[in-house]
Amino acid sequence: MEIEEIVEAIRAELDEKDSLREEALKLTREIVRLSGDTIKALHRGEIESAEERFRSAGEKVKELWEKLKYHPDIYYTGYVQNAHQEYVESALFLSYVTGKPYPGPNELGIPKADYALGMGDFIGELRRYFLLRLLGGDLAGAEKAYREMERTYNALMTLEYPKGLVNIRQKQDQARYVLERTLEDLTRAKLGRELEGKFEALLEKLD
Repeated sequence: MEIEEIVEAIRAELDEKDSLREEALKLTREIVRLSGDTIKALHRGEIESAEERFRSAGEKVKELWEKLKYHPDIYYTGYVQNAHQEYVESALFLSYVTGKPYPGPNELGIPKADYALGMGDFIGELRRYFLLRLLGGDLAGAEKAYREMERTYNALMTLEYPKGLVNIRQKQDQARYVLERTLEDLTRAKLGRELEGKFEALLEKLD
């Protein structure tokens, strides 16, 4: 082959990949946005709206796979992985809030490593849910959220693999810190509730 022909063949393939990359970037941004909207709606108690946005995010996840399934060099990149993590976080949080079983990686159409990383983000979202329950005076709901954080963290900690396979250590460290802070908040809240009860009982005796 002439050198010009070789370069032209390279150009054709790279042009295709460049076009796919741009489409993938657009789709990942939409997945992140829709996943975030799902979580916001759940915190507002808008379940139907959350489910609608989650379904839309799922459609984008499938579309992304269809576009990139023959291009693993693009599919297994950081920005795609980040979008998957956001989607997993919203899926797990939606299941928790609605009381439904958690979907697995195959059900969501997500690589298992990306799913594991999304579990770490889910713990952080449960922390936010915990704080909202606590501020609303729902101590039982807050404690329930903490117990689920703890259960998810214990499961996540069983994944011990090198960074080159899945960068899970950072998520585990973040989850540990969040869990410790949440336990402190829960302990203070329970002690405060207990003291409040004792104080009220004392006032009743004085009356």
